[in-house]
Amino acid sequence: MSAADGPAALVVGEALVDVVHREDGAGGATTREHPGGSPANVALGLARLERRATLLTRLVDDERGRTVLAHLRGSGVELAAPLLPAEGGARTSTAQAHLDADGGAQYEFDLEWSLPEEVLADVLAAGERPLVVCTGSLGTALEPGAAQVSRLLDALRPTTTVVYDPNLRPSIIGTAEAARPGVEALVATADVVKLSAEDAEWLFPDRAPEETVRSWLGLGPSVVVLTRGGDGALAVCAAGEVDEPGRRVDVADTVGAGDSFTGGLVDALWSAGLLGGERRGALAGVDLEVLRGCVAAATDVSAVTVSRPGADPPTRAELERR
Repeated sequence: MSAADGPAALVVGEALVDVVHREDGAGGATTREHPGGSPANVALGLARLERRATLLTRLVDDERGRTVLAHLRGSGVELAAPLLPAEGGARTSTAQAHLDADGGAQYEFDLEWSLPEEVLADVLAAGERPLVVCTGSLGTALEPGAAQVSRLLDALRPTTTVVYDPNLRPSIIGTAEAARPGVEALVATADVVKLSAEDAEWLFPDRAPEETVRSWLGLGPSVVVLTRGGDGALAVCAAGEVDEPGRRVDVADTVGAGDSFTGGLVDALWSAGLLGGERRGALAGVDLEVLRGCVAAATDVSAVTVSRPGADPPTRAELERR
């Protein structure tokens, strides 16, 4: 069976263009544009791993929007909504990514986030519900779209595994104190949560990131994973904890690293038969060795992504060759 014939992942959130600024070490800088957006990167990663992935997002019919569309379709991502007309000042969103000497990125956004109500209605009216829905980042933080995403998750949750990555952007969402209630409400809705150490430290500067993921397990998810860059990942579940080491790679940059980890984790849980509303009990009781394998697979995917510029996750064939 091909990916087009099988169950689907629905990914909900922003798609945009990353405008990447990198210092060249001689006092100058280079600027390059890459299609991006955290949820769009997750959809791309799943499609490259030969999963049927549909992205529900907002793109405008301008040069950048068409570039993002071609990029996504080139890897097999389906779009749930057409491009919006480029009129009335509407434009495809951008993220200015400023890279430091280690390839780490700081972002500034020009973003509008909302979804056509008729498209939401079509998604909910479809006879086939997705096996898994993935969301996070600005798609769950910026109004008016964030409220639409929350409604969608509530409607899909009975039949669908919910995966959430906060992927916080302080330059847009404001203070940690203001962000915490909304983030933790989504954690309580989700079955699987992926949190970066950087986000954990920003949200809760007075406690270790490991303590945050342990406390979040008590809010309702079956699995919570903390990613720590080169130091690997910690996954917690009812059966205990898995501590997966990082991979030794030459880092080009970290753009899309967390998103590719999320895609790799969803793919591995899919292979383990742990996705879908009817498998919620099995996911809640996941065996530690099964979870270890899933986190290891996600770490491998992320390691490939950081070894090359931009959000460029590996294909299934590339992973198999490794």
